[in-house]
Amino acid sequence: MSWQQRIDDALNERRAADAFRRRMAVEHGAGRWLERDGQRWLNFSSNDYLGLSQHPQAVAAWQKGAVRYGVGSGGSGHVSGYTVAHQQLEETLAGWLGYPRALLFISGFAANQAVIAALAGKDDRLMADRLSHASLLEAASFSPALLRRFTHNDVSHLQRLLTSAPDGQQLAITEGIFSMDGDAAPLASIHAVTRASGAWLMVDDAHGIGVTGAQGRGSCDAQNVRPELLVVTFGKAFGQSGAAVLCSDAVADYLLQFARHLIYSTAMPPAQAVALRAALEIIRSDDGERRREILAGHIRAFRHGAQTLGLTLTDSQSAIQPLIVGENDQALALAQRLREQGCWVTAIRPPTVPAGTARLRLTLTAAHQAQDIEQLLEVLHAAR
Repeated sequence: MSWQQRIDDALNERRAADAFRRRMAVEHGAGRWLERDGQRWLNFSSNDYLGLSQHPQAVAAWQKGAVRYGVGSGGSGHVSGYTVAHQQLEETLAGWLGYPRALLFISGFAANQAVIAALAGKDDRLMADRLSHASLLEAASFSPALLRRFTHNDVSHLQRLLTSAPDGQQLAITEGIFSMDGDAAPLASIHAVTRASGAWLMVDDAHGIGVTGAQGRGSCDAQNVRPELLVVTFGKAFGQSGAAVLCSDAVADYLLQFARHLIYSTAMPPAQAVALRAALEIIRSDDGERRREILAGHIRAFRHGAQTLGLTLTDSQSAIQPLIVGENDQALALAQRLREQGCWVTAIRPPTVPAGTARLRLTLTAAHQAQDIEQLLEVLHAAR
């Protein structure tokens, strides 16, 4: 089989399964409205949970940073790309989240891959929640360590896996809030069993940081847990992009030596680091608390209305409210009907989610207004 034939067969298979992915260019897609081709829809597909991507304070900080530093870092942080702006952001994050150190990465995907690739050896064992993000499962699969997946949020299953110790070390891996189901991990119980077995815990809190916990410190803070490795990303509640790994001094020094995604990548623009510090200031402020309260109100209103309509949702109290549809073609058709009624939603299909669980991944934000939630429920009721 030629290269071209292999590619054509794979694409045709995706098309036949209604699983073919397409991108659509938009004029604006991060706020309350999604705008495209001169039209606009209420946007229920954005991860900008607190509406900070448009916040004047964050925008002004990025502009100010660009004036001072320019628009790029100029190289890897190990060469010339690590500026005082990066250093200040790392120190502020570490102090806020109660860790000795924070290391910046260009994305959450890169951070997850870097940590697992640098730490896991052939005698080690990785135990990951079955519904962990693709970046975690892929890195674990590619590592020389043995990967075992435990049943979603099943602490007893994880504990059984931890019982028989390998020759090397054990690392438990989970998300704080799961990206496709929106439910929360029982982090306190997971941390208890990992500590009892001498294992470490790695938590990807992409969807919890900024939204849950005191001052938005995230899922771990909300459950009074401090994992050995905490990954936070800036593409959701922070309204920007990038990520950080929170850890001990020794682990930070180790990653600076062996994390290839960190060593060989161009550092994020210093101006972005300045803007991220501004976003963090907002998250920690009264404005941030008000935004979290608005978001929580939208979540309560949506779930109450959905329950009244008899809609099938996951057990999610987060900004992610998946509506389980089932088959791919049904999810695509429902998404199209909602768009025709002014609500932009995205159908999520296998292989991102398990077969037979295609869904509309509805996301709510503080930028929405109460009438937006009411309109979404009305459109869902009419479109079923």
